[in-house]
Amino acid sequence: MQVLKSVGVMSIARIMGLIYGCMGLLFVPFFLLLAILGSVAGQNKNPMAGVLGIVFAFAMPFLYGLTGFVTGALGGLLYNWLSNWVGGIELKLELQPAGPVA
Repeated sequence: MQVLKSVGVMSIARIMGLIYGCMGLLFVPFFLLLAILGSVAGQNKNPMAGVLGIVFAFAMPFLYGLTGFVTGALGGLLYNWLSNWVGGIELKLELQPAGPVA
């Protein structure tokens, strides 16, 4: 049995930032659609009414990425701090035989 005693805080933060940034990209089309619908359906029919929605749609992947980076870093720090008290996560690792070399 192997025990994971600590994690690389910055490595977790980078990965979480990239994962959250990619998730933010998934929402861009929906926010663009809502921004367009908002500008068309607005009471004054002002085409500039949806600009804030469009700006937010393009900023969202970066905001999500930043959120993922910060929460990943905090999660890594908390894990390292708490694993000193409770001993970390136990892992059962098994070596696989190497396959044929091509």
